[in-house]
Amino acid sequence: AAEAAATKARHDRMELARKLKEEKDEKEGKAKKEKAKPAEKSLVVLDVKPWEADTDLEMVWNKIKEYSQEGLTWGENFKLEPIAYGIKKLVMTATIVDSLVLLDDVTENIEALEEYVQSVTIASMNKI
Repeated sequence: AAEAAATKARHDRMELARKLKEEKDEKEGKAKKEKAKPAEKSLVVLDVKPWEADTDLEMVWNKIKEYSQEGLTWGENFKLEPIAYGIKKLVMTATIVDSLVLLDDVTENIEALEEYVQSVTIASMNKI
């Protein structure tokens, strides 16, 4: 019983000390300040596959880049990589702010160009 009383007394003293420190800090203007975290960003590499071998992929790339959204930045250039039978895929990059941009919205917007685009896949996604 004496041990329990001693433990309770110690907890009461610690609580009192914490309250006194908070009051002192408040008076001195040292209120706890939340640090602003920098926005988390990701670098995304997208593979865009066309329906036909003769699809103008540069034109498709320019149409894709017309889509803008807060927190989305398109890469400056693109790459064409062969798939098969003369068909090439468009490889492009984008930087997204994770809290503002849903990648599904971006891929759905690209797939909405359905007369040119067969599919969009996320080749890689890395935190910056």
